[in-house]
Amino acid sequence: MSKLLKIDGSHGEGGGQIVRSSLALSIVTGTPIVIEHIRAGRKKSGLMRQHLTAVKAAAKICDARTEGAAIGSKELTFLPNQVRAGDYEFKIGTAGSTMLVLQTVLPALLLADAKSTVALEGGTHNMHAPPFDFIDRAYLPLLRNMGPAVTAKLERPGFYPAGGGRVVFEITGSTSLKRLELTDRGKILARRACATVAKLPPEIASREIRTLQNKSQWNESCFHVEELDNSAGPGNIVTIELQSQHVTELFSGFGKLGVRAEQVAKNAWKECNRYIKADVPVGEHLADQLLLPMGLGAHFGGGGGVFRTLDLSQHSTTHIDVLNTFLDIDVQIEQRARDDCTVRIEASR
Repeated sequence: MSKLLKIDGSHGEGGGQIVRSSLALSIVTGTPIVIEHIRAGRKKSGLMRQHLTAVKAAAKICDARTEGAAIGSKELTFLPNQVRAGDYEFKIGTAGSTMLVLQTVLPALLLADAKSTVALEGGTHNMHAPPFDFIDRAYLPLLRNMGPAVTAKLERPGFYPAGGGRVVFEITGSTSLKRLELTDRGKILARRACATVAKLPPEIASREIRTLQNKSQWNESCFHVEELDNSAGPGNIVTIELQSQHVTELFSGFGKLGVRAEQVAKNAWKECNRYIKADVPVGEHLADQLLLPMGLGAHFGGGGGVFRTLDLSQHSTTHIDVLNTFLDIDVQIEQRARDDCTVRIEASR
């Protein structure tokens, strides 16, 4: 067995991203790892249930051996084997984010030589995690441009704290990930804002829409209210979608007890407006999502690429450090101006 690669889970932002990306990269590169000080940067350190589900999912798709795979564990050993495409189903058992579990298994299945189906149950629209809408409409189209065929279906929404959502992803892998270049947003072709409520008064959504109308001054046809009746519990999300020539971006605000509907809408608009003013193609969260597949593309040859984005978050800089630990790549960051940063990912020379 190869020597264990040690990963410091307290590095940088010290959260679950280090666990998820390390597992994904361990599988793809065949590198055995031990992750120490897991989530040391969080109030509750160690593996939570959604992280444990990610560990089990990662182990399942490559028949890995693990040590320390338990709730609260602060150290995990992961010994990967060969990736197996197939039909998988993973249940978090709480409202933990299904999208974050997906992050762990998707990279390996993107490079698998057959079709896979991944069904996930838990939260689909979570604070501090990409909602399903973002993955489906902003992230996956760019992945498809890189070669793999990935489709997503929301069968049932799941909001915190009830959870109970279900999503299904169909993945047809590619032997390599093509180069991606996003240096220009192009003209904004369409704008759409939606306020969604599940088992809550529709007036909440109406107030959110009025706030967005006042802030944006967009045409009335851009705004929509959506009422869901198939969720396990109550929930509220505001999404703002900008479809441009070269990229689609999506921004969100989540309803929360004690937070007025108007503030939820303002939170989403603040993020969207920052992106509009910066005139870059890639927003803060999409930048973080693109790093891993572009890194894999560069490492395995022919891929990588370049994108312009806002100031990189600590989440993203920590992510880059993890990529550099596993992959033979060169990541260059050029800060052109405030909220105008160019990230270039190439194979090491």
